[in-house]
Amino acid sequence: MQNRDFSLRALYAALDAQRQARGISWAQATREMNGPAKHGFASSRNRASHALSPSTVTGTRTRLVAEADGVLQMLRWLDRTPESFVPRHAAANTAGARLPAVPPGHILRFDTRRIHAALDMQRAEREMTWSQVANEIGVSASTLTHLAKGGRTGFPQVMRVVRWLSRPAADFTHASPH
Repeated sequence: MQNRDFSLRALYAALDAQRQARGISWAQATREMNGPAKHGFASSRNRASHALSPSTVTGTRTRLVAEADGVLQMLRWLDRTPESFVPRHAAANTAGARLPAVPPGHILRFDTRRIHAALDMQRAEREMTWSQVANEIGVSASTLTHLAKGGRTGFPQVMRVVRWLSRPAADFTHASPH
């Protein structure tokens, strides 16, 4: 599964290339990723609970897993789809894979309850157990059933799930107030 996983290292390389091309520091790039506001950047009060830090962004170079909502912010800054960081993904640059625009004061998040509902529907249609689905996807069954509670998920696991569903990651995102 790993050779077809979302690549955090490739994400880091793209972030670094964009940062260098623009001649900005990691701190400046991170401020931009955290979102525009009235004067160009969101106030620290509005971003505090969901703000990326430069170490979170640069950590994608070596981490095996990253929190999904932060990765979505990075992807939006790059104007890239999540699928564009999955080797040989057929839908990497299709219109349906593009991440949606987010209004000011909002952050793009995964709707994990919607992901779970889609998984459960396909699981039932295919007459599979959660363990069978988890084995096909390459995650634990508890990872899948946990999605029903809402909350957060991570990369690369979320991309394994949406690939199994044969849907773009963007189908499972929504804008949420900071």
